[in-house]
Amino acid sequence: MEASLQLQRFSSYGCFKIKPFLDSFPSVKTTQFTPWRSKCSVICLSHRVTASAADFSKRRHRRFSKGSTPKGFTSKTRISTQKRKQQKNNEQKEDSSIPKLSEFVEPNNREIELKVDEVENKEEKELDIRLSNQNVVNGNGNGIIIGDVVGLEKKEISSENGTASIGLEKKEIGSENGTASTLRDVVSKGKHIDDTKTDEVVTVEVESVEVDEKTVQDKSLQLKLEMESNLRKQEIEGLADENFLRGDKFFVYPQIIKPDGELEVFFNRGLSNLKNEPDVLIMGSFNDWRWRSFTVRLNKTHLKGDWWSCLIRVPKEAYKMDFVFFNGQNVYENNDKNDFCITVEGGIDVFAFEDILVEEKRMELEKIAKEQAEKERQEEEQRRIGVEKAASEAERAQARIEIERRRVILQQLMKKAAQSLDNIWFIEPKEFKGAEKVRLYYNKSSSHLTHANELWIHGGHNNWNNGLTIAEKLVKSEKEGGDWWYAEVVIPDGALVLDWVFANGPPNAATIYDNNNHHDFHAIVLKSIPEEQFWVEEEHRIFEKLQKERKLREEAIHAKAKKTTQMKGEMKERTLKRFLLSQKNVVYTEPLDIHAGSMVKIFYNPANTVLNGKPEVWFRCSFNRWTHSIGPLPPQRMLPVDNGFHVKATVKVPLDAYMMDFVFSEREDGGIFDNNGGRDYHIPVVGGIVKEPPMHVVHIAVEMAPIAKVGGLGDIVTSLSRAVQDLNHNVNIVFPKYDCLKFEHVTDFHYQRCYSWGGTEIEVWFGKVEGLSVYFLDPQNGFFSTGCVYGRGNDAQRFGFFCHAALEFLHQSGFHPDIIHCHDWSSAPVAWLLKDHYMHYDGLSKSRVVFTIHNLEFGAHFIAKAMVHADKATTVSHTYSKEVAGNPAIAPHLHKFHGILNGIDLDIWDPFNDKFIPVSYNSENVIEGKQAAKKALQQRLGLRKSDLPLVGIISRLTHQKGIHLIKHAISRALELNGQVVLLGSAPDPHIQNDFVNLANQLHSSHADRARLCLNYDEPLSHLIYAGSDFILVPSIFEPCGLTQLTAMRYGSIPVVRKTGGLYDTVFDVDNDKARAEAQGLEPNGFNFDGADGSGVDYALNRAITAWYGARDWFNSLCKMVMEQDWSWNRPALEYIELYHATKKY
Repeated sequence: MEASLQLQRFSSYGCFKIKPFLDSFPSVKTTQFTPWRSKCSVICLSHRVTASAADFSKRRHRRFSKGSTPKGFTSKTRISTQKRKQQKNNEQKEDSSIPKLSEFVEPNNREIELKVDEVENKEEKELDIRLSNQNVVNGNGNGIIIGDVVGLEKKEISSENGTASIGLEKKEIGSENGTASTLRDVVSKGKHIDDTKTDEVVTVEVESVEVDEKTVQDKSLQLKLEMESNLRKQEIEGLADENFLRGDKFFVYPQIIKPDGELEVFFNRGLSNLKNEPDVLIMGSFNDWRWRSFTVRLNKTHLKGDWWSCLIRVPKEAYKMDFVFFNGQNVYENNDKNDFCITVEGGIDVFAFEDILVEEKRMELEKIAKEQAEKERQEEEQRRIGVEKAASEAERAQARIEIERRRVILQQLMKKAAQSLDNIWFIEPKEFKGAEKVRLYYNKSSSHLTHANELWIHGGHNNWNNGLTIAEKLVKSEKEGGDWWYAEVVIPDGALVLDWVFANGPPNAATIYDNNNHHDFHAIVLKSIPEEQFWVEEEHRIFEKLQKERKLREEAIHAKAKKTTQMKGEMKERTLKRFLLSQKNVVYTEPLDIHAGSMVKIFYNPANTVLNGKPEVWFRCSFNRWTHSIGPLPPQRMLPVDNGFHVKATVKVPLDAYMMDFVFSEREDGGIFDNNGGRDYHIPVVGGIVKEPPMHVVHIAVEMAPIAKVGGLGDIVTSLSRAVQDLNHNVNIVFPKYDCLKFEHVTDFHYQRCYSWGGTEIEVWFGKVEGLSVYFLDPQNGFFSTGCVYGRGNDAQRFGFFCHAALEFLHQSGFHPDIIHCHDWSSAPVAWLLKDHYMHYDGLSKSRVVFTIHNLEFGAHFIAKAMVHADKATTVSHTYSKEVAGNPAIAPHLHKFHGILNGIDLDIWDPFNDKFIPVSYNSENVIEGKQAAKKALQQRLGLRKSDLPLVGIISRLTHQKGIHLIKHAISRALELNGQVVLLGSAPDPHIQNDFVNLANQLHSSHADRARLCLNYDEPLSHLIYAGSDFILVPSIFEPCGLTQLTAMRYGSIPVVRKTGGLYDTVFDVDNDKARAEAQGLEPNGFNFDGADGSGVDYALNRAITAWYGARDWFNSLCKMVMEQDWSWNRPALEYIELYHATKKY
């Protein structure tokens, strides 16, 4: 077997790498060297490795032909040892620049003894040297193989120019006869490798020798590790000296840190704060202390000086390592409190790492969510099992009670039962049991059925327990002694007593009965099952029936709740889409729903903004209300879009985003900004792993539905609070504890504490109202023990005291609300009291005030003062905000005044779950539901039950509500052959009496088509909304109005005057198609201008004419208005944006 070695000159401080060679040298491989701090010349060595005799004898011998030279070889003249020695000496003279092998390895401080002696001149041990025609060539086609290196294991040493194999370990070789001998190492120096010169190739061949390749590999690996260790040691020693001279306290090896690798940290204790400490530890983490923390003990090293070291594993996600040294207790070396850090090269950057953190957080949240879902599932299962057990026990008890009742009745009946009745009836056979067929005979002549054309038996069993179970026609019998007829009857299973009557026809057709003088006929079943067994089985049947009925009820409730949730979700989704598209004339995105982790395009139309005509538009963006960790993104110049005025930009949305925030500017460095009127542009991001932090909102109000409602203010306080709370914000309400509260609507009501203020003690009570946390203040001065909300002569004093007491409660209770929301004149003092008395307290110093005007008709002085001090102010519709913009109380503050439309509570006003109407309905069965409601309304009020258009009016009877237009509308609807129902009352007794007189007149003239109910009735209001075809709202002014919104919720078409919120919500089917389309809506009603009867006539004429002449279209209109969302879904989003804008002040 032949082995070859090719060497080339090494570069100074080059790199070396040792690789095992396990083949019979078909080629030469080139590898890279690790650093050597020495100059090396080229040495070309070849060696031959043989196995021991013992090993050799076990291997299969290689067969050679003795008669001729093996194929591929040419014979060469044997060269004597003396000649080889002389040749060697000559070569050394020719090239004295080639160092000895000891010189070659000297820089590594490794002494490799290669004794080169003369080989004893014995002919029997001379080796055949032949020139092999299977030369090993280098990369240029040239190679050198030098023989007679025996007992050294081959290694590969790589340089930049080629590969060398060095035999360094002694081996035994065996001859064919099994004897082993040790040969001295022979080194034959080769010539310099020249790219332009073909070098000689010398081969050494030993027949019948095989290499133990595993041994070669192990020894090669061992040598490689030893050499690398020595080189590493030498480099570390050099680095230690250099860093010590510079006064550096640490260094690492390797000096270039790569991710997913290992490094050794060296620390000079003597130069640090730990020089007198016996223990040295390193504490660190990666990526600015955010990834994979570690604490490792350091050990004393062999290096000169006080150097300690440890190994640290660098994760693949690292871009930086941060660390300090300490003694395991409280003595630190932390780079003068700046910590130490090292950059990791060739890995990820900080942005990629942020994505990793976010993804890890997402996975963690998913895991937590799954665990929570499983926990909730198990809890729900345990709750269900408990409920099921309790229900079963209740049903079992109910079954037992029912059985006892039936047992008493049936036992009494069995005493009266007979086997026959002389000359009236009998049964054959006399003894029978369940499932058997018998003949029941009846003497027709014994009763008043004598002249009946037909005879029928109507029967049951066990006191008619299962109702009518037998219906058979009797036929004429041949029996004598009377006019006998019979019917064949199958006795029901489980019958103890048979019950029946005779009649002249089948069930539902008979007119004459023989019922044994109202006692019915009864016969004992003599061969029935034992009575006790019967009652046990009967109890079980009753129990199963009760269970089945309950489960059917539960399934129906569950299906209805699921349908309700689905409809709410679909409506909320449509509303969010409308909200996102509401500014499409300025800005919109593709896709419309922005998902975390996706790319999104932003389209902007500067022509409709302050940037109109600017040559450039720059997009400035961040996330999570400008708080995202990556900070604001670099300004991006927006690109024009083909065929339009829009420009566009593209942004990658982070996985941990819940909101995208942006503004536009005319230049990269600023200039004019479009920041949406100071509120910035914000678009929700769905699917992110981070949820928006909740705000804390506190409402201070004097009305709240349903516990103390006077007008629409009470509805709004409750509904807005619920809507904001449903969006995962924290909402509390501070409220007076009136003595007239409807406490049946308060849950978990209890005394909490008391405090003193204003010269009196104030008790604090807590309770839940509609799922909201309410704090009730009860001052002991009697301000709210008046039996009413309004109407006392000192209302201003009472509510002013309450506002100050509410702020004192927040202060003393340690509340830190972000927003304090006050309403109308009654809680307006909160705005200036907070600024004057509480802004210096930590808890309330960051609180901001939002003030909402519900009706400017009352308390203008208080409203004006609140407008001065409030941070933001709103009113209840866009149009009303424009209508009152010129009011002196508001005009100076238009920059902070906004119109936000009110909504209605979908849980309170829900025809699909309304207990006050006969048939539950939604848009899918609106016609059926409204027809049933109309019939129920007509029946309740004594109106004619006919298919006529019905106009409903639900209103307070005040001049604001247009009472003169209401009267005119009643008259006009009756003229158009319609029906009218009014529900309302007047706080003014003169107006109330006026409508009482009108009601009496209408009762006389149109009793079957008009009814005025002049006291408020909540259940009746629901029935009017559902049963009316139209709801009339002719207000002279209306800040918002909830009546028209509720009407559409129930599929009734609104007829309204164009004012305030009525104009903002009702779009005329004939005149407002474009205006509705701009809001993403369809026209939904009839409206009119003016404040006289002609306007009312214009709207009512068109409405009732459509009802009569285009019923299919009208029905589709009812369905469409039910699907429009007039809930708090959208107003809540707008209020939350307003709250965030207010927090910036």
